[in-house]
Amino acid sequence: MRDEARNIEVPANWDRRGLPGWCYHSTALLELEKSELFKTHWQIACHISDIPEPGSFLCFDMCGERALILKANNSDIRAFLNVCRHRGSRLVSKEQGKCANALVCPFHGWVYNLDGTLRGAARPESFPDLDKHEFGLKEIEMEIWQGFVFVRFKPGPQPSVAELLAPIEQEISAYKMAEHVPTNGIWTEETPVNWKSIRDVDNEGYHVPLAHPALQDLYGSTYADEPYVDGISRSDGKFTPTKGRRWAVRNYKKFTKPQSHLPEHLHKTWLYYGIFPNAVIAVTPETTLFYQEFPVTTEKSILRSATYRNPNEDRQQKAARYLAARIDRETVEEDIQLTIWSNEAMASEAFEGFYLSDLEYGVRSHHDHLRKILPIYNSEVTPGEDEVASVNDALSTEPKS
Repeated sequence: MRDEARNIEVPANWDRRGLPGWCYHSTALLELEKSELFKTHWQIACHISDIPEPGSFLCFDMCGERALILKANNSDIRAFLNVCRHRGSRLVSKEQGKCANALVCPFHGWVYNLDGTLRGAARPESFPDLDKHEFGLKEIEMEIWQGFVFVRFKPGPQPSVAELLAPIEQEISAYKMAEHVPTNGIWTEETPVNWKSIRDVDNEGYHVPLAHPALQDLYGSTYADEPYVDGISRSDGKFTPTKGRRWAVRNYKKFTKPQSHLPEHLHKTWLYYGIFPNAVIAVTPETTLFYQEFPVTTEKSILRSATYRNPNEDRQQKAARYLAARIDRETVEEDIQLTIWSNEAMASEAFEGFYLSDLEYGVRSHHDHLRKILPIYNSEVTPGEDEVASVNDALSTEPKS
């Protein structure tokens, strides 16, 4: 089974099993995942349009880390830890907003310039001289790609964002995403599952015909997945020529129209680009959106998403965008239920593991990416919680066969 465009082939005799069930309810493993997956890989924090003016800021919390994305007076975008250098207080408590010309810590009143340097401490006579750079905000890795702001809390295995996403840049650049503007802000929801169960459902379209009536009505049999290759996957669905049986689909097909900046083959296509380990950028003719999930505990995750639109949309495009969002909301609700049902089985000793279809090779290729980072995933025998880190270290140092 080969995708000629990206020269991807599903191996003939690949192992159809997924990760062992214990991987979904081990607290010790989750701590490794937070440290070695989430903090060391690029994460989408926001879009440049979320911080449009000097002084605009947005906070991004993940796995115990706190980032502050800030537009400085010279319009440069910077990313800092949202941590006061005095006592570690959250410097900015609002999720998003605009400050006049400085950041003031709500704990003791230390003041920082918009470039992150320290302007001054409250009661400065009670301190030795404080160097404005040494005691300035801690900057973290940040990169802007196609309008999206990516951050990374720790150095990691991925190259630059531009290099990582180079395979999809030509196609996705047609959408002019950097010019898009926000619709309803950033949305979050808590869900009672392990984060990997969310990704397992999202990484395959085998379930679409039965589980997603609206998408099936929109795409028919055209939906296709590509597996993860070097941290990137791609899926697409092309609109069927039928009018559509469901109200939202029927009217979406009626109102969506070709966008002059898109090539013809994208006029009636929805695309999804997976970014390892936990994010997706999706595009329709009317919108760009991202969604991602973060672990809280082994049985609790945060879903996070935001949608952006063409800046000069007309009434017809606005109607199509509303209908696309309605279809997407239905799909999200259906997927949440699927993740709950699937995740429940992971705690059962009777569950014998996945047995995957060729159409679910995206799940396997994502799991293979996980195994490459943390070889402990290969253990079919459930390790003791106090053994997970040491076993992983031992497997990491074993010579590759």
